[in-house]
Amino acid sequence: MKKILFTGLLGAIVATSCSTANQAQTARVDNYNLKGIWQVTSVDYDKQFKIKPFGEGMDVNCFVGSQWTLIPNNGKGNYMVSSSECPSVQRNFMFNVTKDKQFSFKVIPDGTKAKQTTAGYFMQLENQTATSFDLVQSVSDGSTPITVVYHFQKAN
Repeated sequence: MKKILFTGLLGAIVATSCSTANQAQTARVDNYNLKGIWQVTSVDYDKQFKIKPFGEGMDVNCFVGSQWTLIPNNGKGNYMVSSSECPSVQRNFMFNVTKDKQFSFKVIPDGTKAKQTTAGYFMQLENQTATSFDLVQSVSDGSTPITVVYHFQKAN
């Protein structure tokens, strides 16, 4: 009886660890497939709100045309906003994709180490293909949840 119980327990542990390993492998693949230079082609949101994402103080539409470089093997990236109607900005950041397809990133100010930066942003990675993906951000004006969708297209 003990042998059957032990065998069943061992099987459950192996099944659980394989499932966790598969989820971790999927997250690594999602992360790796983001490698390259991407451009925000459009941003969808409820236009009755003024969205100023990532602490930049500029309108969300300034991010249309912005270029994002993602380097998954070290989790580093940067984005560059350069529009005639918006201030030019370039920011370095650290990023990761979790097994739940949560894209997390934190902007690293110049002269600061990543471990000194504790605040960041979370977005859901959706509709990922070899040439495009969406990042879905949920923000709030204090009472109303607002969904912002950034559409990315591979630039190289």
